[in-house]
Amino acid sequence: MTFTPKTLSPYLSARHYFGSELRRHREGAGLSLVQLAGIVSSSKSTLARVETAELMPPPDLPAPLDAAFGTDRHFHGLYQLAKREAHPDQYQRFMDFEARAEVIETYDPQFVPGLLQTKEYAGVQLGLQEELSREKVEELVNARLSRQDRLRSAHPPLRWAIIDEAVLRRQMGSREHTYKQLARLLEEVDTPDSKVQVMPFSAGAHYLMGGSLHLLTLPNSSTVAYEEGIEVGHLHEDRDSAKRWRRRYEILRAKALSPAASGELIQQAMEDYKPCDTPPS
Repeated sequence: MTFTPKTLSPYLSARHYFGSELRRHREGAGLSLVQLAGIVSSSKSTLARVETAELMPPPDLPAPLDAAFGTDRHFHGLYQLAKREAHPDQYQRFMDFEARAEVIETYDPQFVPGLLQTKEYAGVQLGLQEELSREKVEELVNARLSRQDRLRSAHPPLRWAIIDEAVLRRQMGSREHTYKQLARLLEEVDTPDSKVQVMPFSAGAHYLMGGSLHLLTLPNSSTVAYEEGIEVGHLHEDRDSAKRWRRRYEILRAKALSPAASGELIQQAMEDYKPCDTPPS
């Protein structure tokens, strides 16, 4: 029986175009999926699903593709467009602002902010949506991790994250996954580009307990606010609304622990998830 490749629809979206370009260059080079997988350190199934736009390209795939095909930054450019399509439309404008923001300030009462998440932690959080297939969760995880690309650039934005103490106390996935996530958070507590503060239980109730908040300061010094509940988010672009959310955030910041004290609390929480040493055999 002769294998017939699935027909592609390259002009349906940037992700479809990425996949069609992957197949075009692969076939032009006379490579099978297995051969290309070995060259770019991927898997045949991943490349096949990327070609048919069933999977968002992983963030570490464009660079080796450009190297393998000698296409300069062709796949890098396609990826910058495709990665934005993995998010709901109502989230798209916020994503555009976040990609340009010079300062990113967040508050989250239940989860580590997406820009600071490990792959494993993101998979656990996104996997809580029971209606999502394993493939869709993987796609959303790759999209979330792609947002962290700017953090490793020559000029990363300043990040200021306030998290509730509950984020430290609730195990997400395995003990090892939670420990690894808190270790990553600890690295970001107090650096030139990142600050983390914990809102302790002892601080009591506050206005922002019901949802997360993002404040984005843009290159023109204007601020937009994005507040999000369980399934609904709202973007505030007008100056007066953003100013109100800024005021609420500043009050929260004043009540939170300092970065130094927050680091100590994170370290204490890590002890609860510290991996057990395996006895020698």
